[in-house]
Formats: sequence, C-alpha cells, structure tokens
Amino acid sequence: MAVDPEQARDVARWRASERTRLRAERQALSVRGRAAVGRALAEHLRELLFTRFDRAQGRVVSAYWPIKGEPDLRPLMADLHAAGVTLALPLVEHRAAPLVFRRWTPDTIMVLGSWNIPVPPPEADALTPDITLAPLVGWDSQGCRLGYGGGYFDRTLAALTPRPFTIGIGFHSAYLTTIFPQPHDIPLDVILTQEGVQVSRQTP
Repeated sequence: MAVDPEQARDVARWRASERTRLRAERQALSVRGRAAVGRALAEHLRELLFTRFDRAQGRVVSAYWPIKGEPDLRPLMADLHAAGVTLALPLVEHRAAPLVFRRWTPDTIMVLGSWNIPVPPPEADALTPDITLAPLVGWDSQGCRLGYGGGYFDRTLAALTPRPFTIGIGFHSAYLTTIFPQPHDIPLDVILTQEGVQVSRQTP
C-alpha cells in the first residue's frame, strides 16, 4: 500500500506528541493510583483468561516487565505460574528485528536487556506465545495500539505464524479517537483497561 510521505511525517509527529502527553499523565498518577489500576487490570485479565482460554492451561502467555508507569501485572504473573501456566517475556536480541520470547518464572534471575529493562537470561528457553500482552501508551476503538515508536511489536506479530491472540493492556484514560493507523499497524484482538474489555475484535 502506497503511503504519502508528508502524511506519514505528520502522523509520526502527532504520535510523538501524544506519547509525551500520555506518558506524562501516566507518570503523574500517584503510586497508590497506579497500583489500584494494576490490581483492577489483573482481575479483568484473570477473568478473561479464565472464561475465554480455560485458565490458559496448556498455553504460553507472553507478559511484560512494567516500565515507565505501566500497569504492574507481576503478582498475576506469579499466580498464573503457580497455576501451571507457562509464561514468557519479550526481549530485543537484535535491533530492528522481531522480539524473542524467553521463559520466565518467579525464580528467574533477570539480566538487563535493551533500555535497561530486566529480561530472562540468554539460557532461558525461547518460546512461541499463544497469547501476548502488549502494554499500551494509547489505544483506539479499532483496537489499534500506540506504543513507544520502535515498531517491535508490530514487526513481531507480522513475523509470527500462527499469530498469537493479542491483548492490549493500558489505562482507560489513554483512549484516543484514532491513532491514524498506518499500513504497518496491526490491530490487537482485545483492549483491556482497568474498566474491563473495551475492544474485542474476535474470539479465540
């Protein structure tokens, strides 16, 4: 699909501005406020996995390590592990390439990866996720995600066959009328906020 270069530049500038605004709003929340959002999101996610994926038994779930004020789902990750769910975390092993997913447990000794984000060590098993959680900076009613701008998540989804079921995790206040999707933007299957499911594009 042809892309008008000037329009693409305008969208890139607008997205950069929105990222700055939404991240500042997120960081301005109190620690208590962010913790409450994390707890509410965890309960909605637990219910989603319980009702639509049979508790995610026999599935590989890719989560994320929270940074920059993102909702903290680590307590739920520990609960899922205890319930027998296989968990993985994404990491950048090669710049401008799809993400790699490596197995995580509460006992995993983490190392610092790209941008100093804690990740499983290289010897952790590489896995292919069935369900992937994607932290959101912003989101719209079409299920499109505004991320951090590196393109890693879209690049990864485009490379995975079959594509995992994707669940965007974010703040309800991060809603945007549109992110002005571009050809490389891949809509997510579900958008989940502390208010529950906001977008559901398909069933598993």
